[in-house]
Amino acid sequence: MGKDTMPGSLFPLPEFKLEAFLVSTGIVALAEMGDKTQLLALILAARFRKPWPIVLGIFVATVINHTIAGAVGAWLASVVGLDMLRWVLGGSFIAMAAWMLVPDTMDDEETSGAPRFGVFGTTVLAFFLAEMGDKTQIATVMLAAQYHTWIWVVAGTTTGMMLADAPVVWLGDKITKLVPIRVVHVVSAIIFAVLGVVALWPQA
Repeated sequence: MGKDTMPGSLFPLPEFKLEAFLVSTGIVALAEMGDKTQLLALILAARFRKPWPIVLGIFVATVINHTIAGAVGAWLASVVGLDMLRWVLGGSFIAMAAWMLVPDTMDDEETSGAPRFGVFGTTVLAFFLAEMGDKTQIATVMLAAQYHTWIWVVAGTTTGMMLADAPVVWLGDKITKLVPIRVVHVVSAIIFAVLGVVALWPQA
C-alpha cells in the first residue's frame, strides 16, 4: 500500500505540498489587500449587513473560480514544454509585479439593487464574476503551473482570499485603515518579481 493511500481506501490522497500551500496563501492574501474583490466584500457587507452568508458566498465563489484557474494552470504545465513554461511563468510573474502597483477601483453599480438571489446567491455571483481575470485568479493559474500541484495551490489561494476578505466583512473599512495598503502592494510586487526571476533562472 502506498504511503499516500488511506487504509481501506481505493483512492490515493494527494501528497501535501507545504511550500505550494504556504506560498499560495501568502501571495494571494497580500495581493487581495486593496483589490477590487476585497472592495466588493466591503460593499456587500455595508449593504446587506449579514456577514455569515456573505463570507460563505465568498468562500464558495473563490473555491469554484480558483479550482477552474488551478485546472487551467495544471493543463498549461502539461502542454507547454519546460523551457517555454519557464519563460511564460517568469514573464507572467514579472508582469504581475507591475500590475500589483496599479490600484483597483470598484464600481458601486456592480452591486446595486435588491439581492435577487438572496444575500448568499448574490455574493457568490458577484464575487465569481469580479474574480474573473482578477490578479488573484491569474496568480492561481501561474502558481498551479509553477508547483504542479493545483489542489494545494487552490487550497492556499482560497485560504489567502478568506484571510484577506473575511475580516473586512466583519470589521468593515477598519481593517483596511489599519493596514498600509500601498506597502502591502509593494511587498507583493517584490515577491512576484522574485518568483519571476527564480522561474527565469537557468536550472542546473
